Amino acid sequence: MEILQALSPNYSIGRKGRNIVAIVNHKTAGRFPGCLTWLCNPVAQASAHYLITRRGVIYQLVQDEDRAWQAGIVNQPDWSLYDGTNPNSYTIGIEHEDYDEDGEESLTEIQYQASLWLHKKLIEKWGIPIDRDHIIGHYRIDSVNRPNCPGPNFPWERLFNNLKGGDIMIPDGARTCVIEVGDKSFPGYVLGATSYFQEGVGVREVVEALNRKISWDTNNFKAVIK
Repeated sequence: MEILQALSPNYSIGRKGRNIVAIVNHKTAGRFPGCLTWLCNPVAQASAHYLITRRGVIYQLVQDEDRAWQAGIVNQPDWSLYDGTNPNSYTIGIEHEDYDEDGEESLTEIQYQASLWLHKKLIEKWGIPIDRDHIIGHYRIDSVNRPNCPGPNFPWERLFNNLKGGDIMIPDGARTCVIEVGDKSFPGYVLGATSYFQEGVGVREVVEALNRKISWDTNNFKAVIK
């Protein structure tokens, strides 16, 4: 995947000598591109290190080594790693595009896959343990003003399962299915009126099952099927 740069002026230089110990997950209060514009607006006095849109596009707003203004207000925290200092100094924040104030909106599948990829990248880069104290929601820091951030439908179980290398845990309300491509079968699931291949089934496998050829266009960052 690719990370696009859309740098925000809302950050503090450096981390005051602190190490990154945790990832904080958020959801935006509006849709893209308005949410990106707001996080890059000095008036907002808020930002995050990354924003993932519902189309699965990842933007970096603040460099990892600097402090994004994403989790600094602490109010009745329920987080064992909070040490009484500003969490922005030792956490890294990921915003997920959303719009539902009640937090009932779920991530899109492509958005989830982008978030999973980014989590894996940050975990490897910064040596972050895969557990519920090192990968948290904003509500763990501010349970009063951010009780629904990143929302009750954020896929915690599936995320931890995938990060630990386990089998896919399909979304709530989905049912498993078999997707037949030519003479081959692949595991999948159905959610609403849409079917998805389960994680681990690559585009190349499916294309080759259809006796087609696939190549990678590095200049335009796309797969070309012939």
